[in-house]
Amino acid sequence: MALMPMKFDLAKRVKLAQGLWLLYWLSVMAGILIFSMGIFFKIELRKRSEIMDNNESHFVPNLLILVGLVACGFNAFGGKVCHDSLDTVKFTKWKHLLKIYMCGCVVFCIALFVTALLCFLMQISLHFALAEGLKNGMKFYKDTDTPGRCFMKRTLDMTQIEFRCCGNNNYKDWFEIQWISNRYLDFSNDDVKDRIQSNVEGKYLMESVPFSCCNPGSPRPCIQHHLSNNSAHYSYDHHTEDLNIWTRGCREALVSYYGGMMNSIGAFVLLFIVLEAVVTVGLQYLTTSLETLADPENPESESEGWLLENSVKETLSSIMTKISSLCKGNQVQEEEAEAAPT
Repeated sequence: MALMPMKFDLAKRVKLAQGLWLLYWLSVMAGILIFSMGIFFKIELRKRSEIMDNNESHFVPNLLILVGLVACGFNAFGGKVCHDSLDTVKFTKWKHLLKIYMCGCVVFCIALFVTALLCFLMQISLHFALAEGLKNGMKFYKDTDTPGRCFMKRTLDMTQIEFRCCGNNNYKDWFEIQWISNRYLDFSNDDVKDRIQSNVEGKYLMESVPFSCCNPGSPRPCIQHHLSNNSAHYSYDHHTEDLNIWTRGCREALVSYYGGMMNSIGAFVLLFIVLEAVVTVGLQYLTTSLETLADPENPESESEGWLLENSVKETLSSIMTKISSLCKGNQVQEEEAEAAPT
């Protein structure tokens, strides 16, 4: 017995075909939007690729681009089928492709769900990629004259200014690295000598941060040096007073930015799956109603459409039988191929 049967006359078939045609072209627009979001996401990742320690982070935007292109092609084909369904002669040429197309739609919906899932899960890998990438980037901040690292200072400064953040976890991360190049240090100065000699690794460390950590909204001139020394500044207490530098870490800021973007894209892809499911079900009703016309030569005759020709249990059983017979056929062919030389 057919699953969820429904009676159709000519007026209902025409309305269904027209409605599906509109929904399919709406799906094409959604596919273009997914493609555009993939491009935008890829560009945003490339902007800060220097501070990311994982090249695989581009897998998700590449997948979004591919899914967007496939969605445009799939739904444009579906729209053409719906348009031609109003003409019996034109519709006949598509009939032998419809089963393959329906199976492709199911596989495509599964691929869309995997894509949405990856958008949500990518935040975890991005968190670790940024943690390691920012840590290494801060070490190379001073290497403005080293090939391959000369733009790291600019990248980090622009990131801290744009995202209003400082350091990896917080501004104190700058205290643990030498971020001023030796070429700008006066080694004849006693203070410079003392700092370098007092460090086991011979680094020039200080409780200071780059200018890009300064908060321009602070009424007080930026205090970026001797941040933990209250006596170095008038009316200053770093324990109680709000610092006039950004206290939020750049890893948190970037994960929040990219995370919000990926959550939005993932949610949109999930909504797109619902739209794809609706048009696929609608097309199934349309095609089955056209195949079961009481009088094929009279387009105004009544017909019946259904979601599945048999019940869910019978359909699954039929699919499993076909798969098992196909596997047995391949096994027989392999045995015959092995026996042939003998």
